Amino acid sequence: MMLHRFQDRGEPVVVTLRMGARMLPDAPSRNVVAEIVGREKPDEVVVLGGHIDSWDVGQGAMDDGGGAVAAWQAVQVMHRLGLRPRRTVRVVLWTNEENGGRGGLAYRDSQADKVAKHVLAMESDNGVFNPKGYVLAASDSAASVVQQVAALLQPINATGVQRVSESPAADITPLAEGGVPTMELDVDGSRYFWYHHSEGDTLDKLDPGEMARCVAAMAVMAYVVADLPEGLARSATTN
Repeated sequence: MMLHRFQDRGEPVVVTLRMGARMLPDAPSRNVVAEIVGREKPDEVVVLGGHIDSWDVGQGAMDDGGGAVAAWQAVQVMHRLGLRPRRTVRVVLWTNEENGGRGGLAYRDSQADKVAKHVLAMESDNGVFNPKGYVLAASDSAASVVQQVAALLQPINATGVQRVSESPAADITPLAEGGVPTMELDVDGSRYFWYHHSEGDTLDKLDPGEMARCVAAMAVMAYVVADLPEGLARSATTN
């Protein structure tokens, strides 16, 4: 806006841009994985997570440290309460989402013969602001079930289910291509781009109450779907 005012006054505008970004050679990294093994169908999996790499000018608290911790805490809540659903609930903190997505691809490849056993894949990657519900890419049948589960979140007003045709988050896209129903936590995004990929994306921006509600939304959806007598209907594969 300031530059525009200079231009409007007819003043010459000269901008000098110095970029410090550079490409470095690939280096080994790892996904972080933990799980609660299912009591009846341990080979069937509900996976949830966030990504552990961030844009390096800030701390990555919203993108995506908060989402990764919320997913981890959702599984911790189940563990502390002694809850063990029918299916395995697995939390994965994916690496390399920001510049290649190879954490998500590596997870898919490590499960190559088990993708068909994944019942749901969920990610939180839009900040841990107040949750509104879920963004879902799945069959009509699966969506009907998810809507019933989401209704349990009425006490925190996180009952919305927004349907989309493609995977709503990068790390779970490889699983979506194998027909796995995928969802992302839907949050109030009005402030997300205040901080996204900036020096302002720091820990002080996280509100403990909002983050706790994100944990609740992820925990309820993951647990109930993992404990259903029948799994969610799969989507048509895209590969």
